[in-house]
Amino acid sequence: MRDFKSIDQPFSNKINIEGNNYLYFGGTAYLGIPQNQDFIDLYVEGIKKFGLNNGTSRTNNIQLGIYNDAEKVAAARYGSEAALITSSGYLAAQLTVKALSKLGQVIYAPATHPSLWLAENQTRNLMPFEKWKLETIERINASEEKTWVLISNSMNNLVPEIYNFDFVKEIRRDKNVMLIVDDSHGIGVNNNGMGATINLPKQENIENIVVASMAKALGIDAGIVLASNKMIAKFKNTNTFIGASPPGQAGLYAFIHADEIYGKALKKLKTNMLRFETALNHPCKHEYGFPVYLPGDINFSERLLQRQILISSFPYPNPGDTPLDRIVLSSWHEKEDIEKLVAAIIF
Repeated sequence: MRDFKSIDQPFSNKINIEGNNYLYFGGTAYLGIPQNQDFIDLYVEGIKKFGLNNGTSRTNNIQLGIYNDAEKVAAARYGSEAALITSSGYLAAQLTVKALSKLGQVIYAPATHPSLWLAENQTRNLMPFEKWKLETIERINASEEKTWVLISNSMNNLVPEIYNFDFVKEIRRDKNVMLIVDDSHGIGVNNNGMGATINLPKQENIENIVVASMAKALGIDAGIVLASNKMIAKFKNTNTFIGASPPGQAGLYAFIHADEIYGKALKKLKTNMLRFETALNHPCKHEYGFPVYLPGDINFSERLLQRQILISSFPYPNPGDTPLDRIVLSSWHEKEDIEKLVAAIIF
């Protein structure tokens, strides 16, 4: 298989490489925002209004108001009491786990993203999620430890599998549970765009904290933490938050004003998914509402490549494993793109 790691153009539904046109069904731009002209226009408008970047700390005595504005919009849009926005999803995750891991016993869920790791070479938990949650309930309920920090992805986007966290309600109510969930692949797409926050268990002894990259479906280089007012105030008082520069303000300006754009893009994505799933007679593993499909065939990506179609294909979970082939749909795909993909699969 040829090397596609030196592409010199923006990703879109089509990529031209050495004079050859390929349909592209990979990546994480689920809503097609990097190629959405209305969003790009907002971004340019934001640059003209606020400039390229702001290298000062959020604790500086002279502040741009757009950061607080974006956090208020994000909290309301995704059903949270408050929000904090950082320059990357990795920073949002590290800020959160470092601040809360000191407060209780930490338990990691299977396949938790490395951005949430406390140690550089942390051992991955590879047991099934269902088994892990039963063991977690038993372990916490049998322990004398009162405060626990559970850290997990909202989903495994590679398999894919969306997780249900209602099991946390089965933990004894005299235990304090801080549930940290990375929703980088779900926010803007799952639960009609609302992401994981609205489905997390609501109970007095449970504190829900959602972290996410905003660079995937939402299309801006930033990270976000969604939590209670109390937790967000705590995070804003950490050295990590105080010492870090904020994200570019132009992206946040676009984010604030892009609610309708996100809605239209999600509607188109759902149409693309329905068109693909209806026309396909090939069994693909997928989660309802999430635009990633696992064909499960050996050499599937190579067969599609012969038809000028590129999909996601890399070894998982270990570098020496068989490549995991995944088809990723996006809002930037058109009807004819889906038809060509289906025709290539059933050929």
